[in-house]
Amino acid sequence: MPLIRVLGRAAFISSRTIKPRPLFNAFVSPLFIPQRQLLPHSRTIVTVMSQETKCNANARILPDCWGHRGASARFPENTLVSFEAAARDGAEGFESDVHVSADDVVLMFHDSSLERTTDSTGKIKDRNWYGPQGMEHVRTIREPRQPIPTFTQTIELLMRPENQHIKFNVDVKPYNNPERLFKLMNETIVAQPSWQTVLAPRIILGLWHPKFLKPAKEILPYCRRTNLGGNLAIARKYFWNDVHGFSILFDTLTSSDGQRFIGECQRAGKTLIVWTVNEPAEMMEAMRWGVDAIITDTTNVYLDLRVELQSEHISLFISRSHILTILHCVLLRSFR
Repeated sequence: MPLIRVLGRAAFISSRTIKPRPLFNAFVSPLFIPQRQLLPHSRTIVTVMSQETKCNANARILPDCWGHRGASARFPENTLVSFEAAARDGAEGFESDVHVSADDVVLMFHDSSLERTTDSTGKIKDRNWYGPQGMEHVRTIREPRQPIPTFTQTIELLMRPENQHIKFNVDVKPYNNPERLFKLMNETIVAQPSWQTVLAPRIILGLWHPKFLKPAKEILPYCRRTNLGGNLAIARKYFWNDVHGFSILFDTLTSSDGQRFIGECQRAGKTLIVWTVNEPAEMMEAMRWGVDAIITDTTNVYLDLRVELQSEHISLFISRSHILTILHCVLLRSFR
């Protein structure tokens, strides 16, 4: 039976499952398949049968939503309240950054220093977490004022029963020491109950520099690895054979080489994530590309858009399946 994919407003025939059928394709393609054919990709599909159509309304047919530093458009970035808000919105994952303090505590923080977003100063690597002057007392400038979360606290959030479906994309900044960071992360991860099945498959390492590849394989072999960046030449040369996927800047993928890279990833079965996408028009474009996840500050905006599009897709398929059923009956009668 023919399998049809939905992305944006277009229905795509999956070439890996269908032999050419000129009459069927002629009927389907003129209005609904754009001139630029999308490559086959493992997304949710809807089955169209000759006598009935079964639509799974609960299936996800559009890219995952991952909160960029949580739901950072509405809450202080890289804080537990921001991560929790992304989860409440319905995001399938969130992204955050890691640094290590002078006393070996892994923190969730973007910058290497504290000034931009907190009421304190100094380099994280030079400051202790514990103690009277420790970073455990630092608070965000933005309201509601929040403490910096540790990696352990974030993992505990992910281990709550209501959050055990959420993916955690860990942005590993290049100035970290790979062995030191990954060993500390591993200690926290393996201390969790049933970590091999409940936690490990949900942790994705975002690696900017090739120096992290070997330590990641040796110390955190159970974590999925992605190359994080905006340089496709570096992605192809240094990361292609050693990562499960790529997390690429949106603007990079709009170029002609970016479009080629999308095709290369889809053919090779590499996961493709795009960041940071906050405008609805850009969200629509990323959906059209067939990426696996969209990283956004505005999780509520993307999720609302996705719900609206999903409902339109189901309605579109129901109406089109009725037409296909009628055509099928006409063809059967014509050959009797």
